[in-house]
Amino acid sequence: MLIKVKVFPNSKKEGIVKKSEDSFEVKVKEKPLKGKANKAVIKVIALYFKIPEGKIKLIKGAKQRNKIFEVRL
Repeated sequence: MLIKVKVFPNSKKEGIVKKSEDSFEVKVKEKPLKGKANKAVIKVIALYFKIPEGKIKLIKGAKQRNKIFEVRL
């Protein structure tokens, strides 16, 4: 399953909000440096879907706010 994620790095709180069936907004505390925010987003998505982090893969948007992730349930 592919999901679209809009990332808000450097936020005060971490969390995830479902906007539509395949669209989410994710807030993470990490700054967007050296992929740290991307790793934090993967952790938040893994907790939301209750799956291991290894089942989530960044497909598109490594250096952008809007990203596409593949989630294997």
